Amino acid sequence: MRYEWLDDFLMNKPGVTKDLQKDWNWIRYQIGGKMFTAICLGGDDKPYYITLKLDPLEGDFLRQQYEDIIPGYYMNKIHWNSIKPEGVVPDELLKDLLDKSYQLVLSGFSKKKQKEILENVTLTETLSCCGTDCKKCGCYGMMCKGCNESLGKVFHAPEGQACPIYECSVNRNKYKGCGECNCVPCDIWRKTKDPAFSDEEFEKNIQERVARLERK
Repeated sequence: MRYEWLDDFLMNKPGVTKDLQKDWNWIRYQIGGKMFTAICLGGDDKPYYITLKLDPLEGDFLRQQYEDIIPGYYMNKIHWNSIKPEGVVPDELLKDLLDKSYQLVLSGFSKKKQKEILENVTLTETLSCCGTDCKKCGCYGMMCKGCNESLGKVFHAPEGQACPIYECSVNRNKYKGCGECNCVPCDIWRKTKDPAFSDEEFEKNIQERVARLERK
């Protein structure tokens, strides 16, 4: 796929999550649990369509301008459009269309729900896979960019390596976080105890982290 920037571009939008819908072999990008973009994968797991939502009039106009934009693949043909990932649609145009799709789906929620979604963004972005809220750490923004942004290579991990918890949860098991694991809190959690904590403080810290993961 020529649009190698696409995943980073979408995941940097507030409140966006993604998953793999195995039945269709689609990578879905969602806001508030509703899809606004999908990368449709072929039998070789390579992208063959980028599907997004547009205003019907704009979608119809663009289909007439670009042969690489067609009615939504396996979607509502009026509101959804599919773009060939190896086509000639300009990068800046595609970014604009992705922005519009995101806004269309977000605006479909009530004002109250939109506010809830966007208010939860900060915690989601700074909550590590083990339930630690990075923004509450004195090192965040100074000597550490946070667990998610550094891909687990936080300040207290061996240089060039991910924290053991991140390595197990995200890299090895492909979880979004430890909240998807039935073994939490596990031995790896206990082996990475902050020496500054007493046993009592550490147990309280574990309970707080588990609670955050349950709310996520």
